[in-house]
Amino acid sequence: MQTSSAPIGRLGIDSRKLIIWLFLASEIMFFTGLIGSYIVLRFANLKVWPVPSTILNIPLTGLNTFILICSSMTLVLGLASIQKGYKEGLQAGLFLTVLLGSIFLGIQMHEYSELIHDGFTISSSIFGSCFFTLTGFHGAHVFAGVIWLFVIMIKSFQGRYTPEDYAAIELVGLYWHFVDLVWIILFTILYLV
Repeated sequence: MQTSSAPIGRLGIDSRKLIIWLFLASEIMFFTGLIGSYIVLRFANLKVWPVPSTILNIPLTGLNTFILICSSMTLVLGLASIQKGYKEGLQAGLFLTVLLGSIFLGIQMHEYSELIHDGFTISSSIFGSCFFTLTGFHGAHVFAGVIWLFVIMIKSFQGRYTPEDYAAIELVGLYWHFVDLVWIILFTILYLV
């Protein structure tokens, strides 16, 4: 759905959405490179590769994954609210998304602390290097998303968004859903496989 205030380029596409899609395409290449490197390193070192469940807290990270997925749902509900003219629903959805994203980061930092305390670090093994690189870059993306969502939330409390003008929420939503999808892939390959 096109909002009335969206700048339309020559291609008939909101130029801001086009920029976000191009940015996400570059992020897909970035994470594909990291994940591909992880897969190559893992299969090249099968004899010494640890079983993830012996090192990582899979139940805690499973809960954390659920929290991040719920944050996507709260953002979708917030967007649906402003499309119907319900500003308080947007504000609640954005607040919950920021809160859940922050909880995700807090749990990840707790996991890092526990792992480092147990001697599992970025320099302890190839698996440690891969784990902290992949989850660290993802965490940086979540942090950036939480900041962006927080700014959007503040603007929503200032009455910035209307049923006719909510493109900024769609844009942050594209980014946030991408970050969630990347995490589901990382959780699967790092923790479960």
